Amino acid sequence: MMAALENKYVKLVLIAGVIIILDQITKAIILNTMPLHDSIPVIDGFFSITHIHNRGGAFGIFAGASSGVRTVLFLVISTFAALFVLYFYSTLPKSHKFLAFGFALIFGGAVGNLIDRIRLGEVVDFLDFYIGNSHYPAFNVADSAITIGITILFYHIVFNKLPE
Repeated sequence: MMAALENKYVKLVLIAGVIIILDQITKAIILNTMPLHDSIPVIDGFFSITHIHNRGGAFGIFAGASSGVRTVLFLVISTFAALFVLYFYSTLPKSHKFLAFGFALIFGGAVGNLIDRIRLGEVVDFLDFYIGNSHYPAFNVADSAITIGITILFYHIVFNKLPE
């Protein structure tokens, strides 16, 4: 039992760790090589690497709130979300490996963005997809992991594949 439990958490640490490391390395590269708001077209008319800082949450929500309110709000929300994910991860049976992978992605992404909020008071985003002047909100590796993890969770909910 203890070996299976340890193995389960080793997988969480490895998956989340890879996400956190990739997220922080890519953000460090952006911070150290590109001025804020600078943009490098990768696919003209569709995708650029653009250095942006998001003071708000997903899609810039609460970006206009005062710095103190934002800091407390997002630290509390991020910590609660990470603990929530850890709780559900800990209750998953071994048979739900895909869902466990999704939770590990969400956890790694949440921690990656939490590191930015603690260090910088905002999150570094740089993946900018657009068509003409219509831009999807810029995002980063952590956001991508969270989105993939939530998609996996949503799949399990829709197709009734959650554990009993």
